[in-house]
Amino acid sequence: MKTAVVILNYNTKDYLEKFLPGILSSIEGMDAGVIVADNASTDGSPRLMNERFPDVPLILLDKNYGFTGGYNRALEKVQAEYFLLLNSDVEVPEGWLSPLVEWMDSHPECGACGPKLLSWYDRESFEYAGAAGGLIDRYGYPYCRGRILRKTEKDEGQYDNPAQVLWASGACLMVRSSAWKAMGGLDKRFFAHMEEIDLCWRMQLEGWSVWNVPASKVYHVGGGTLPKTSPFKLRLNFRNNLLMLQKNLPASLGSTSKARRRIFIRMTLDGVSAILYLLTFRWSCFKAVIQAHKEYRALRDRWAVVDAPAPSLHGLSSGCILLGSRQKLGL
Repeated sequence: MKTAVVILNYNTKDYLEKFLPGILSSIEGMDAGVIVADNASTDGSPRLMNERFPDVPLILLDKNYGFTGGYNRALEKVQAEYFLLLNSDVEVPEGWLSPLVEWMDSHPECGACGPKLLSWYDRESFEYAGAAGGLIDRYGYPYCRGRILRKTEKDEGQYDNPAQVLWASGACLMVRSSAWKAMGGLDKRFFAHMEEIDLCWRMQLEGWSVWNVPASKVYHVGGGTLPKTSPFKLRLNFRNNLLMLQKNLPASLGSTSKARRRIFIRMTLDGVSAILYLLTFRWSCFKAVIQAHKEYRALRDRWAVVDAPAPSLHGLSSGCILLGSRQKLGL
């Protein structure tokens, strides 16, 4: 098949039952197929797939490898020109996939792209996880076109032109398979959260572009696996954000010393967040930030692993790549 829509599932049987029929219907007649990879769910998801969707290929993993390890293992078994990573809690309308495929076909330099991500609960508003494509501020805090902090905008056509962005949400992310393989997939240490930002950033350091394609839109429930209030989710976000900066900032800034100073400031700001959690009696959140920093320190000097090749500018016009990255990041 040309496009493989791969849904990574972990204990979200109800979402599969609700949204998978619409996904299958939406790609009828296209050179595309749906594959479900299961991270050792215990809620009966594999049984549901065998009984309700026996024609959908099912990849069974032996344990929960998270978003990163699960997709890395699943996509090793998939042959397609384009991979479409899709969360199980996403509803798709008719015609959502074609604009993404057409964009990749007509832009061979594009390594990844994503649709407008709208809220399933409020279909006229952008959804928190990705909105109309993502950026990062100078201290490494991700934000989106259509969302800053927790405030999201109404979709009134203000982002209806395709735009180059730093990252597209992993809730619905199309990746050129050749770019995925060149990058070594996702960094397995992340487990979940920030991994798609890291992947998109690394792609652009290697000369690929990342785009938001607003002709495509999908509706995301959000928090299908980990709720926003989860201390575990908080720990992953704080830890992985620092790992991502440590990996990519030196090449983007053109200076290791500048990157270290920027990360030091970011860690100080994290400390302020931890104090605020403590003062507001959110003890589990305070501990999550402290644990995230401990894990970051343990991992930061050991990131050159098979699943996360070091970014480089080999064979590229580095001035163009670095300028583009600085403009997006506000560096």
